[in-house]
Amino acid sequence: MTTKLTLTIEEKVIASAKKYAQKKGKSLSHLVENYLKSIGGKETSSSEISPKVSKLMGVIKLPNDFEYKAELTNALSKKYRK
Repeated sequence: MTTKLTLTIEEKVIASAKKYAQKKGKSLSHLVENYLKSIGGKETSSSEISPKVSKLMGVIKLPNDFEYKAELTNALSKKYRK
């Protein structure tokens, strides 16, 4: 069963989200529903994190524009460069 939900969101965010949904061939409602489903399932996964990892979380502060994929690519390139 589906139910209507009213959200208050900035116009620019809505316009951007609608464009994204259109490019993906999905409705905005579908994207929001899937997102909410995905974060709903994450609550149980936090209990699966080991105490050692939990203790390390938040230790390193990175800039907001940090691109971990680019850094990982660079590190692996250096490691396996022949």
